[in-house]
Amino acid sequence: MDRPPGSYEVITRETIDEVKSRIDIVDVIGDFVTLKRSGQNYKALSPFTNEKTASFYVVPSKGIFKDFSSGKGGDGITFVMEHEGMSYVEVIRYMAKKYGVEVKEEAISEDQHVQESDRDSLYIVMNYAKEHYKDLLNNSEEGKSIGLSYFRERGFNDRTIEKFELGYSLNEWDSFCKKALRAGYSDEMLEKAGLIIKKDPGKMYDRFRGRVIFPVHNLAGKVIAFGARILTKEKDQPKYINSPETEIYRKGHVLYGMFQAKNAIRREDFCYLVEGYTDVISLHLADVDNVVSSSGTALTDEQIKLLRRFTENITVLFDGDAAGIKAALRGIDLVLKGGLNVRIVLLPDAEDPDSFSRKRGSAEFRQYLKDHTQDFISFKIDLYAKDASHDPIKKAEAIRDIVTSISLIPDPIKRSVYIQETGQLLKMPESVLVTELNKIVISERRKKEQDRSREESRAPSVTIEDIEPVTKTDMASIVQRQERESMRLLLNYAESHYDDQRLVDFMLTELDDVEFTNPVYREIHQRFREGAQVGTVVDTFYFMEHGSDAVKQEVADLTTSRYEASKHWSEKYHIHFPNEKDLLHDLAYTNVLRLKFRLIQKLTEDNLQQMKQAANEDDLEKYFTIHEQLKGAEKDLASLLGIVVPK
Repeated sequence: MDRPPGSYEVITRETIDEVKSRIDIVDVIGDFVTLKRSGQNYKALSPFTNEKTASFYVVPSKGIFKDFSSGKGGDGITFVMEHEGMSYVEVIRYMAKKYGVEVKEEAISEDQHVQESDRDSLYIVMNYAKEHYKDLLNNSEEGKSIGLSYFRERGFNDRTIEKFELGYSLNEWDSFCKKALRAGYSDEMLEKAGLIIKKDPGKMYDRFRGRVIFPVHNLAGKVIAFGARILTKEKDQPKYINSPETEIYRKGHVLYGMFQAKNAIRREDFCYLVEGYTDVISLHLADVDNVVSSSGTALTDEQIKLLRRFTENITVLFDGDAAGIKAALRGIDLVLKGGLNVRIVLLPDAEDPDSFSRKRGSAEFRQYLKDHTQDFISFKIDLYAKDASHDPIKKAEAIRDIVTSISLIPDPIKRSVYIQETGQLLKMPESVLVTELNKIVISERRKKEQDRSREESRAPSVTIEDIEPVTKTDMASIVQRQERESMRLLLNYAESHYDDQRLVDFMLTELDDVEFTNPVYREIHQRFREGAQVGTVVDTFYFMEHGSDAVKQEVADLTTSRYEASKHWSEKYHIHFPNEKDLLHDLAYTNVLRLKFRLIQKLTEDNLQQMKQAANEDDLEKYFTIHEQLKGAEKDLASLLGIVVPK
């Protein structure tokens, strides 16, 4: 349940532990990203950046993910927090619902109470509004006679109405506002959520009045916005109104129906893209669940990135009238540019997916989709054939338009395949099409370079005084790199044996006198020391439970490898690559020496700086003595490492 306003309760530690014990990181991340197995691990395109090669890894054995593209990493809870912008408490509630864990809460004092953030409060008030509109649809006289009747006329059954959590808003100025204020929600938060509109001081009214309500969900199933359709024919009112953008809702980043469709999209490995809310629901009624909508607006780059997380295959459904065809042509190029494979279904004139599916019935509609799906080249050729067949100029323009669309495809292999197909369909030499393609690609590249040059020319000039001097070696960074390697070895091989002891025992003993300079590595090292003192096994899971956010990300980074040698080298070609674990003895010993060597060098560098600033002869003598001692230690360590150092 959502926390009621004014409550002072927190989730119990037992509930949190129970939720964490049930988390399957592949299952959790798989709700948001299509994962593909890669050996013992899984990988995918980064859900945080727009990349073309998979660099997002999930390591089930360690319960972590690592995104090499954005640098993010952590456990399943961290992922949902990063991806969905949820708070820690929200993620625990989400996971509890997912895994069927009862959420138990305990009271805390008012002094201990921490106010919910705006984001948390927005989710709570949006959920309240959703339940309010659902209740009105099903239980109020106006909701049943107007809203429910409308849905029934469109063939929406109870299961579908509940699946999409449809609702109704009364045709009154402020009925929702008054009820929400009585329930304890502030007018400030209601306005931030876009649920009410303030005019003059003290005057407020509902944004949605006398309309059927379509809640918009994020990937985790939380309501973040509403779309509302008017059912009367008032000329001064728009047919649809939508929630304004808020802290939790950015229209161009969301696709309606994605929460309900994501599993079907993954299963079918393609997605239907339609225009409106009712189009999505009508396709679900026809047992086509892998469908989403851009909510009546032009498709955006962010929406294409969202689709690409689940599939690279998009089939766009367009109305068969002139407006639908024009929209199809715009949509094709944008989807192609996003790196997706696009196919088209053009419906008969004057039909949209909603009306056509109801008219034909489920089975016939699905068969129509199957029979009338075209790749974008065939679609464009058929479209232009009517006008260009006897007009050489129009035919040339049509060919150039098709090649322009192909030029937008980022993958050169796909471009080549489409050029071949176009040549065969148009009975044109492939070389001619390739020449035209190259002209377009080169022209576009030059345009980008010119735009970049113009941007650079507008940038403020940099003078010599603005540039900080760069030293040949940044000893602090060198030391931290060596500290990082020490922690990498500990995290990956702590329980492995070094001679007759565990590697963790060897390294902790050897590094007992070392003070780590990087705070994250210092925390990791300290956790290992504390664990050794009380007999606790400190590993990846331990850090995901007890570490700070910075430590969790660093641990994920240090324990996830992006590359691994193929088994074919040893199994097929009999070429042996030594496993790092086989070299652990030398690696651990050398690492300890190198870390101490670098620390000595840094101390020497710091001491020299102090020597330069010595105020009197006694201070100078003191620093000189320290310098001699440090140089002696440096020489001893260098000898063990086989390094020659200058005197």
